[in-house]
Amino acid sequence: MELMLLLKGIIVGLLASIPLGPIGVLCVQRTINKGRLSGFFSGMGAAFADTVFATIAGFSLTFIMDFVEEWKIEFQIGGGILIFLLGLKIFMTNPISQMRKNRRQKNRLFEDFVSVFLLTVSNPMAIFLFVALFAYVNVVADGENFMSAGAILGGVLFGASLWWFTLTSFVNMYRKRFRIRQLWWINKIAGAVVMLIGIATIVELLFK
Repeated sequence: MELMLLLKGIIVGLLASIPLGPIGVLCVQRTINKGRLSGFFSGMGAAFADTVFATIAGFSLTFIMDFVEEWKIEFQIGGGILIFLLGLKIFMTNPISQMRKNRRQKNRLFEDFVSVFLLTVSNPMAIFLFVALFAYVNVVADGENFMSAGAILGGVLFGASLWWFTLTSFVNMYRKRFRIRQLWWINKIAGAVVMLIGIATIVELLFK
């Protein structure tokens, strides 16, 4: 029973993580500029945030879901603004100065983790994605059965982590082929893409 729940949790974690949104672009950009560990720890920030959302959705914590639903427009606008600012920061970053900074300050993995965790939890509308995904795989966490709940949530965390490990490892395989000028263009393109996602989110809400 728990094994099946674990497998379903892994599927939910993968399905929630695979779409390459602004978080994915950020993890790819950090992997190229700062290395695989930076990209992976950034992805783990998203994985832990997704596990928090899965906990709320799986245990049907309606008071939180009702609050998010009531303020969904404000959350979406705030998330769009944060995404735009993230894209602007990436766009303005000089890859040469960033690499020099990374050499001087080696252990910034915790910051990479926390920054993406906070960015991900700033979009609590993702809770409803997990509601839909749990319904899709036909599973609901039982708050009184800690083994079953742990299997589901552990699967979500493992599935999301597996995706970020795979993505950053794949990107890292080609990392050394990039030259400084190419890194400069990658920052510009990644930053522009993330800014456009943020703008599109805000514009869509304004014209609804």
